[in-house]
Amino acid sequence: MNEVNLSERLKTVAKYIKKEAILADIGSDHAYLPCYALLHGLISKGIAGEITEGPLQSAMQQVAKNNLQDLIDVRKGDGLEVIGTGEVTCITIAGMGGSLITSILESGKEKLEGVERLILQPNIGAYSIREWLLQNGWELIAEEIIEEDRKIYEILVAEKGKPNKPYKMPELLLGPFLLKEKNTVFQKKWTHELLHWEKILNQLEQAEKNDQNTVRKNELLQKIKIVKGVL
Repeated sequence: MNEVNLSERLKTVAKYIKKEAILADIGSDHAYLPCYALLHGLISKGIAGEITEGPLQSAMQQVAKNNLQDLIDVRKGDGLEVIGTGEVTCITIAGMGGSLITSILESGKEKLEGVERLILQPNIGAYSIREWLLQNGWELIAEEIIEEDRKIYEILVAEKGKPNKPYKMPELLLGPFLLKEKNTVFQKKWTHELLHWEKILNQLEQAEKNDQNTVRKNELLQKIKIVKGVL
């Protein structure tokens, strides 16, 4: 993978970037995404944010290799620390867990002023992102679920605004758009999750009874019921 041949996962993220956007890619790794977006005329300017020195250096080399130093700024910092308020119109955060993405958005909330679109690709835990978006006045406008190298990824796209009706538990868990489409990757993911949850449930049944186990068990039973109802 490089800035010319992006992974399927990042290509799907890139396709939701609005033309002429000023992009901040948080946790940019090699800065493949902003380089690709600029080379393909998707953005007018970009910021690649990285917290770790190694990936930061890789990002700088990548940007220099493509002679994009004037248009892509590589910055070191934690989450949205790397951007100023009102500086960007689009933020991408890809390849992290849902709860980490949520905490990045939560702790940098004031930086989202002027941002028109969020494109988020959690490796796990999309539920917590949907919940955060809903609570913070962001509306999901698109979702995709794809499989690449035997891994399944969800891509969530949100813009400022309240959804017409609040999401119910099945929509938060499975995704309002993905739920409508129910493609084969969606079915594969949730069939797999179902088996996993049933295994855990089985273990909890055999474990000693305590409040924590009871709560966990009830949560699992609720999720299993939802997913079975959908599949």
